[in-house]
Amino acid sequence: MNLDGLDPVILAPALAAGGLVVVTHVPLGQQVLKRGIIFIDLAIAQIAGLGVLLATVWGFEDSGWGIQVIAFGAALLGALLLYLCERRWPQTLEAVIGSVFVLAASAGVLLLAHNPHGGEHLKDLLVGQILWVGFAQLWPVLGLYALVLGAWFGLKARDRPVLFYVLFALTVTASVQLVGVYLVFASLIIPALAVRRIGARRRALLAGYATGLLGYGLGLLVAALADLPAGGVIVWALTLVGLLVAFSLNASPARRAAT
Repeated sequence: MNLDGLDPVILAPALAAGGLVVVTHVPLGQQVLKRGIIFIDLAIAQIAGLGVLLATVWGFEDSGWGIQVIAFGAALLGALLLYLCERRWPQTLEAVIGSVFVLAASAGVLLLAHNPHGGEHLKDLLVGQILWVGFAQLWPVLGLYALVLGAWFGLKARDRPVLFYVLFALTVTASVQLVGVYLVFASLIIPALAVRRIGARRRALLAGYATGLLGYGLGLLVAALADLPAGGVIVWALTLVGLLVAFSLNASPARRAAT
């Protein structure tokens, strides 16, 4: 056990980053689950990551606006492509989404084939580096997520497919660079899956928020104490908390009475 890992200077911004991701991803994930397009998360996240890799190969700085524009442009094109596929081939949409994910992932591998640090870049893209996030990095993300949430709830984006895809691409582009592809998928799907049996939308949203925040908090704590990669541990922590929440909802007296 590594008590030195419990450094608030490192854990506080990491937990704040996780909180920002949870606040935006839970409502998006619930809509993804409702629409039955589960793997769109992985596909758009991978496309956004591919945009980041492209910008890196082209020489853009990691913290510059150029890399953000390229990453968002890639994610937006991918999201709109999938929207058109949803309109035209709804029966095979999941297969198309899976194919897009594989193509984007393979393109990333090919881009970094001759890069001596390619393996490290791919690892950072997938698992993320949440413990290296600082508060200065979070302020622009906070502003972006505030706009996304304002549009989501104020404009009822869940009922407007094009706006849903645009907001999804914008959100995922930012979150992939904060926490990595795996945590983006886990943050979108696991809390939404855990509380899917709650009928009331507001209650389901609050329960999803609680599930996500507990998962991030537990994962960061275990990762710090055990000196393990935070991204992978948080995915498992989210899953454990999600299972406990789902089982508790299924075992509640109200649920048993309803069945």
